[in-house]
Amino acid sequence: MFGKIITVRSFEVGLKFRDGEFKTLLGPGKHWIFDPWNKTQVRVVSKRAPWLVDEQLDVIVKSKALDGQATVIDLKDNQRALVWIDGRFARIMGPGLHAHWLGLREVRIEIVDARKVRLEHEDAKSMVQSPEANRWLDVHKVERDHVGVLFIDGRYADQLAPGLYTFWKDPADVRVVPVDMREAQLDVSGQEIMTLDKVTLRMNAVLTFVVKDARRAVSAASDVRQSLYREVQLALRAVIGGRELDSFLGGKDDVAQELEQHVREQALALGLEVRAVGIKDVILPGDMKDLMNKVTEAKKAAEANLIARREETAAMRSQANTAKLLAESPTLMRLRELEVLEKIASAGRMNIVLGEKGLADKVVNLL
Repeated sequence: MFGKIITVRSFEVGLKFRDGEFKTLLGPGKHWIFDPWNKTQVRVVSKRAPWLVDEQLDVIVKSKALDGQATVIDLKDNQRALVWIDGRFARIMGPGLHAHWLGLREVRIEIVDARKVRLEHEDAKSMVQSPEANRWLDVHKVERDHVGVLFIDGRYADQLAPGLYTFWKDPADVRVVPVDMREAQLDVSGQEIMTLDKVTLRMNAVLTFVVKDARRAVSAASDVRQSLYREVQLALRAVIGGRELDSFLGGKDDVAQELEQHVREQALALGLEVRAVGIKDVILPGDMKDLMNKVTEAKKAAEANLIARREETAAMRSQANTAKLLAESPTLMRLRELEVLEKIASAGRMNIVLGEKGLADKVVNLL
């Protein structure tokens, strides 16, 4: 055969090549191609896929064949194109030559400068979900109760509130460090410390803190919690090591306050604010514990003995005062005798045995 018929439908375009070189566009209809040596190729593309993709796109553009048929954009290295098709966000395009067909679908293109690293756009959430998002965008989400410390090319740039943030990948190196701004607790456990009088204690302490300066907390140390842990360890050794055991055990609140003062200054240098420091547990050596128990037992016994003596003294003093009153007042003595007899009589039957001469008269007179 010396030719072939190519059919191009209403929504299609034919790209005609001869010996591998672009020649022209074929519009809708039937086209007779005279090709006895089979050197002509026609590739039919759909305009419903709005973008013309071809390895010879630059040649096609230079031929002017696309004039009136497609819109051509040439993006530079620092440019990106945001594309909406039929009112919906469709894709992100990078540097290079692009062409989209006119007429069949509504295409809107917004060209942005990627040298402004942060992409702030009302359709940012839709852009993140596009197929090209991973290729062109660096997406960071700052969670609730957190802040994001933003570094661009290694330099501090901004502090980000909770939300979704997008940045262009290629123009700069972007890093967002999340920082939890809620109150946190640090347990410092199993610390063995020697007091001034050479007694080794095992202690557990707890510290409550919040991040005051997020930028400083990120930049001052590679691990701010570990740095704070170390500062608490050093402060414990300084405060406890300067006290004798009795002084420490008798003034734990003072120790906690002094410990907090030591830690607070170092914490501020790390961008942190100390809310409270406390000593949870103090563990004594076994022999020291037994000795302390004996000392405590002896003290309690002495206190109990002292209280008993005080009670006996108070009782004797009361009896002496009562006897003096009775001796000075016969009437009061008479009333006291009657009270005693009344108590005896109320207890049950009373038998009186008289053995002394004249005692009966006295009892009768008393009754």
